[in-house]
Amino acid sequence: MKILCLDDEPLALQMLEMCVKKVKPDAEVLSYDDQDELLEEAEKNGCDVAFLDIHMRGMTGVEVAKRLKQSNPKMNIIFVTGFSEYKADAMDMHASGYIMKPVTKEEVARELSELRFPVIPKNNAVLKVQCFGNFDVFLPDGTPVHFDRSRSKEIFAYLVHRHGSSCTTREIAAALFEDEPYDKNQQSYVQILVSGMMKSLKKIGAEGVIRKSYNALSVNPDLLDCDYYRFAELDAGAVNAYANEYMSQYYWADFMFNDF
Repeated sequence: MKILCLDDEPLALQMLEMCVKKVKPDAEVLSYDDQDELLEEAEKNGCDVAFLDIHMRGMTGVEVAKRLKQSNPKMNIIFVTGFSEYKADAMDMHASGYIMKPVTKEEVARELSELRFPVIPKNNAVLKVQCFGNFDVFLPDGTPVHFDRSRSKEIFAYLVHRHGSSCTTREIAAALFEDEPYDKNQQSYVQILVSGMMKSLKKIGAEGVIRKSYNALSVNPDLLDCDYYRFAELDAGAVNAYANEYMSQYYWADFMFNDF
């Protein structure tokens, strides 16, 4: 989870940052006393939650929130203020929360436990998946994952694209071998490729990312840290990373992404 804090009063900002870090010690917490610097960070690299002081010199917290919502409508905004008369303005923004100063750890914990847009933690991800540019797969530490067969890797790419939806052997064959007839030979070949995919994943202890049912496969999105999935969630970092290339090595991927 990435959390940004904004207040132009140094002591108030220090107190806010301290409370947030106590509640979420594993989160990435960045603090700012300048509105433009916070906006630049959020628009470039994204964030999950923004704690914003409302009453500041120059741009108000409500104005900052409007800018943040333009880059990511699902960003959680929690307003912090010492002036109760601003509460109506804050609620008009459909904020996730509202805290009166002085900020306490208990209030921060309450607001973070009741976010309008819950943040799905990625620290349980088994694999990191890159869809923008060429498709590639990595362990959490950045080590590339090797697939013994390139077509097995392509099947995994297709399952990632399906974002958890199940697909049959016939559907996989239709995507990878568009103009070829689906017969017993092709069915057998696809099954060999699926088996190769599962063996490659099992070697690294990641076979659990695949869900298998009768003649159907899917990925478990909760176990993948994927730029494509973050893009779908309007994560600013993923949106900015997209440069009109999606799984570039696969002919079927381009028109499928354009339909997204």
